[in-house]
Amino acid sequence: MNRILHFISIAIFSIFLGSQITEGILLVPYWKSLTTSAFYKYYSDFGPDIGKFYTTLTIISVLITLSVFYFCAIKKSSALKYATLSTFFSLLVILLFYVYFKEVNQQFYQSDFNEKQLQIELNNWSNWHWLRVFFEVLSLVFLTLALNNLKHKSEIN
Repeated sequence: MNRILHFISIAIFSIFLGSQITEGILLVPYWKSLTTSAFYKYYSDFGPDIGKFYTTLTIISVLITLSVFYFCAIKKSSALKYATLSTFFSLLVILLFYVYFKEVNQQFYQSDFNEKQLQIELNNWSNWHWLRVFFEVLSLVFLTLALNNLKHKSEIN
């Protein structure tokens, strides 16, 4: 793998991570500031677009870690240990979606929570979100280590 591809891979994953941090810092506090009816209206209007945006970035990011893992495995590279950890943490991000976010997001669409329940759930959502961001940070760190470890010409070509 060449350095340009390394740079692009890290840049794309960093954009994904940055967007998730932005969601946690800007969107979630905004959601919490809305009345229950305003939140459900907002989520109904923008939830599908937000979901498509994050789904696309998540899939691309996970495919990056899986590709680097596969490349390292084929080349029997010493970077495989880092690629494995990067892939593991990126897959945990996907797992968290299915363990928590999928159902709760659907409940947001269905306006299932009253005012008090919604605030509690948005706090829970925020906590799970920051756990997901933590896994993404770890995945990016190990992805960077894996790509930087692919420095030997025999492993790159």
